[in-house]
Amino acid sequence: MRTEPSAGTGPDLRHHGDAEVRDDGAGLVDLAVNVRADTPPSWLREEIAGSLSSLAAYPDGRAARAAVAERHGLPVERVLLTAGAAEAFVLLARALKVRRPVVVHPQFTEPEAALRDAGHSVDRVLLRAEDGFRLDPAAVPEGADLVVIGNPTNPTSVLHPADAIVRLARPGRTLVVDEAFMDAVPGERQTLAGRTDVPGLVVLRSLTKTWGLAGLRIGYVLAPAETVAALERAQPLWPVSTPALAAARACVAPRALAEAGHAAHRIAADRAHLLAGLGSLAPLGVRVAEPAEGPFVLVRMPGAAGVRRRLRDLGYAVRRGDTFPGLGEEWVRVAVRDRETANGFLRALSAALAGTDAADRGAAPHPG
Repeated sequence: MRTEPSAGTGPDLRHHGDAEVRDDGAGLVDLAVNVRADTPPSWLREEIAGSLSSLAAYPDGRAARAAVAERHGLPVERVLLTAGAAEAFVLLARALKVRRPVVVHPQFTEPEAALRDAGHSVDRVLLRAEDGFRLDPAAVPEGADLVVIGNPTNPTSVLHPADAIVRLARPGRTLVVDEAFMDAVPGERQTLAGRTDVPGLVVLRSLTKTWGLAGLRIGYVLAPAETVAALERAQPLWPVSTPALAAARACVAPRALAEAGHAAHRIAADRAHLLAGLGSLAPLGVRVAEPAEGPFVLVRMPGAAGVRRRLRDLGYAVRRGDTFPGLGEEWVRVAVRDRETANGFLRALSAALAGTDAADRGAAPHPG
């Protein structure tokens, strides 16, 4: 684990998984984007469609804000609705007066990109593969007055203990925890959402991943009232659309929380199946960052850039890893999907690692 300043050159912080499935990748099996498959469900589509008759009126976010507050047991003054979690990173970068921001990598790159766009010089704490990408709170500089960390972390799939993250809190420091994938963890273990005893804590949540709403843009911030007020002043008027507000209310209702809980257990089972298949490819040099706790896994393999290209020829898109600070070309991120999709991917990956076409090799279906 080491600390380094971010430079003007280096990984492309604005490359995201959706780039893998645009244009010529539109027909590929998508293992590059971490949005749950087969979403949004029909009941959620109906809720959103029902809001369309209200489009002539300006959006009114009070009911959705109150619903989110109730879901986490917080007063509404500690909740801010945003156009996806990505907007929250921009607001934090623009609204907060910070001198030494630190981003813990590898993680989602948009927080650092937003800070740099706002004119900040950003330090990086780089977690190491040999340490399992685990957090050592002592590695974060004491002088950092803004610290950003993901939990579970994209792309490593590490779920850091809540107690370890809390050790990063200090008076005068803003501690931002990106929990965009926490609802994919059974029981939301290690969440800090709803905590009011941690100084400077800001928790970000996204509703786009579990519910398939990336095109609608809806997320929220949980933070002290004064932080929420500062971020709200930096927002444009009516930042969240009426359909997105309807989705927010629906996705924090008891029915939706129960469905998300069932989905989290299903993801865990599907991830175990994928990990077992990847483990069988260890003789070909495949290594997985474990234990994985998110709806994706981080995989290291020889010649990964060429393997990715061959996978595309075989019909599969995975997320390149070299745009994440702290990783290199030998890494890829793979979304967790159902067993049938995973089996097809594992056959293709075996062929891609060998540099040949699965059909030409007559590969048998992967067991399981």
